[in-house]
Amino acid sequence: MLPVMEHFYTLQGEGHHTGKAAYFIRLGGCDVGCHWCDVKESWDPELHPLMDTVEIAEIAASYCKTIVLTGGEPLMWNLEILTKRLKELGCQIHIETSGAYDMSGTLDWITLSPKKTGLPKEEIYKVANELKIIAFNNHDFTFAEEQAAKVSENCKLYLQSEWSKRNEMYPKITDFILANPKWQASVQTHKYLNIP
Repeated sequence: MLPVMEHFYTLQGEGHHTGKAAYFIRLGGCDVGCHWCDVKESWDPELHPLMDTVEIAEIAASYCKTIVLTGGEPLMWNLEILTKRLKELGCQIHIETSGAYDMSGTLDWITLSPKKTGLPKEEIYKVANELKIIAFNNHDFTFAEEQAAKVSENCKLYLQSEWSKRNEMYPKITDFILANPKWQASVQTHKYLNIP
């Protein structure tokens, strides 16, 4: 059983897989505490109904074979049973995580989005496929470089503005990427498309 805040079929809105159809499973529970989090209602797992792990896997796989585990912080929970069933159903499993908890489950794509309030476990840096830094203020560019120094050379590097600061931060992100072309811009396209 896992606390499922919501689950839905939509397009991936950000990062490397932007625009792809995906089924999202948003798990309740997070204690990282980002002040700009856009799903603070996910923080308390007690607010979200427990769902049978196999049932949610089968619902998700009936829509699409790309599954995104998100939160909250999905690694607060043991993901072995959920990911095992999803793999049996032929799914590719993506996760969006702060990396603040131990890894679990079988994962095909790891989006690491480190937060200053709860830094990632060291072991996740070397397995991350994508590093996504949310730019809220100018110090986040320094933080981005500090975090990029810890991931593998094959990890894709993304900078994404916090939504409410996008008019201020995207010009700075553009300038930063032009000076540091190993980085790419990520935009929350789902908010422009008005989809979940």
